[in-house]
Amino acid sequence: MKSFSNRLLHEKSPYLLQHAHNPVDWYPWGEEAFEYARTENKPIFLSIGYSTCHWCHVMERESFEDPAIGKLLNEAFVCIKVDREERPDIDQIYMTVCQMMNGQGGWPLSIFLTPDQQPFHAATYIPPSQRYGRIGLTELVPRIAEMWQVEQRKLIESAEKITDHLISHQLHSGAEPKAISGSHLEEYAVECMHHVDREWGGFGKAPKFPNSHRLLFLLRSGKQQGIEMALHSLERMRLGGLYDQVGFGFHRYSTDRSWLVPHFEKMLYDQALLVMAYLEAFQRTQDPFFRMIVEEVLTYEMRDMRDEKGGFYTAEDADSEGEEGLFYLWRREELYTLAGSSAEWLIELWNMEETGNFRDESTGQKTGRNIPFLRHRLSDEDQHRLNDIRLVLFEEREKRIHPLKDKKVLTDWNGLMIAAFASAGRVLNDESFVEAAEEAAAFILTTLMGGGHSFHRWCDGEASFDATLEDHAYTIHGLLSLYDATLKPFYLEEAIRLAERLESVFKDEAQGGYYMTNTSSALLVRPKELYDGALPSGNSVHLDNLFRLARFTGDPAWQEVAAGLSRIYESVIPDNPLSYMQAILAFQGVMEDPVELIVCGEKDQTETVEILSWLHTHRRPHELLIHKTLATTETWNRLAPYTKENRAINGAPTVYICRSFQCMQPIHSLSELRAALSR
Repeated sequence: MKSFSNRLLHEKSPYLLQHAHNPVDWYPWGEEAFEYARTENKPIFLSIGYSTCHWCHVMERESFEDPAIGKLLNEAFVCIKVDREERPDIDQIYMTVCQMMNGQGGWPLSIFLTPDQQPFHAATYIPPSQRYGRIGLTELVPRIAEMWQVEQRKLIESAEKITDHLISHQLHSGAEPKAISGSHLEEYAVECMHHVDREWGGFGKAPKFPNSHRLLFLLRSGKQQGIEMALHSLERMRLGGLYDQVGFGFHRYSTDRSWLVPHFEKMLYDQALLVMAYLEAFQRTQDPFFRMIVEEVLTYEMRDMRDEKGGFYTAEDADSEGEEGLFYLWRREELYTLAGSSAEWLIELWNMEETGNFRDESTGQKTGRNIPFLRHRLSDEDQHRLNDIRLVLFEEREKRIHPLKDKKVLTDWNGLMIAAFASAGRVLNDESFVEAAEEAAAFILTTLMGGGHSFHRWCDGEASFDATLEDHAYTIHGLLSLYDATLKPFYLEEAIRLAERLESVFKDEAQGGYYMTNTSSALLVRPKELYDGALPSGNSVHLDNLFRLARFTGDPAWQEVAAGLSRIYESVIPDNPLSYMQAILAFQGVMEDPVELIVCGEKDQTETVEILSWLHTHRRPHELLIHKTLATTETWNRLAPYTKENRAINGAPTVYICRSFQCMQPIHSLSELRAALSR
């Protein structure tokens, strides 16, 4: 029986529930905590993390489960615990503070606040006592408590100055906008290539993150060297320990340069973004290796991470049984038992060492356990042989104690996954992937983004927390991809509906761009972010949405809105292009020979089927396609009035092509279409 409990006991978040029996008297974020802090004149200790965060678990085990440290914290502070995935708005504000004060951030995020939410000290992981060159909680807490008693005015003044800096940060005052041209894109590609690790792929040294939007940019750059760098990076990531060679899916990042030792958590958004990169790699090369990876990752998502209602879960933990990566590691003797006569072959193939290739995090000593990884691609024969053995190992691994699975369904991350499934279904001609995307979209639209109110999170039967800019922007992105896969006008209509809501709720009328939160958000500042981190910003994704909506509808209003957001990015991109790579992808899309295709013909006509089938698999990412039938003519005339005169000539399937702002003569066959698009 657990001897402690606190207010988190009544929350839905798996992360908050992990802390519900800490001796720390945690409050969830809310007025009750702030009122108590004001009444008692106590500072606030704000701890932000997420359920699959390894160092969050470490800090809990070391400190938050310690009754003595719990007593220390309770006496000095009002303690608040926040799930950063439930409240990305709170996380964004205080992560910005941490980065401003320390030059870097991360999770767990530890912030010390005045009772009115103003920060005066920021840190990430804090050990229980001084170590690693870090002050410990047992030293820091008494020091801050004394300062609050003796120098409270000084701390408040410091917090006010930090808040002023934070407010000024939100203004995003850039230089005068300068139109981004093709030559600028070439410069950005050269700069991006400069950061590529030419031996192992990826960007920089260690730790190494996938950086999917940079890889997509290089794939679309038109520079052969950049394309080869992106393909090499994608190959090395799949071969390395970053990839779960047994159960599929990518871990969060690599702790080393060669992609061998990952940080083992698996995040939904990483799977979605990487699927898009590997899918484009397949489109460009027709290499079955890249197709296989897309299919494997989506298999993992459908098998392990899909809610029965159609939504996709948030993440899987790095830890199991209190050890990071334990679930994914193998001893050589296990393989001798399970792989039989193929054991020696498998051990060599996966580079398994007798003493293990995985080292204990604290001691650096080898553990006898191994991370499976490949040094090179496999022949078809070896791949088939490995697949048979892998199934045996997977079934055996399923008997182990699994890492925690965070079963929240987040609107924004599901938007990305809808886009991934829809695009893969279209390009690979796999209806099961399209169906998965449609089911997820139906769940999001009915449960989280329908009616008069929109929500960020669904968990355990409850929709909660106001939807953010990212929830809207990512969902629109998913719906537009789903339209591309199905050609059902309904998805375009829903995308327009959400874009109109986004415009009315999140627009910064004074300075342009979009806030992260709605006006009802009672936070220290109303956050606004243009920068692309591990996840692209809502503003960057919506820039691409707006370009696509303007082209689909031909509506000058959407063109004007897109132009307004473009000018914001044109003022900040030149100073640091690698920080705005998703926005650059949007510019890249509208500048690379824009093509609009209108196919008029019935679904049961052989020529129509052939044309649409070919376009589904061969269309480039930003080529626009409208399919008009007799049944959808009225809808399209309303959504895209410029198509009113486009119809099937003499009842025969007819394709209208506009390219580089010039329209061609209508054509009637697949051979004519292929010839026209190859020019």
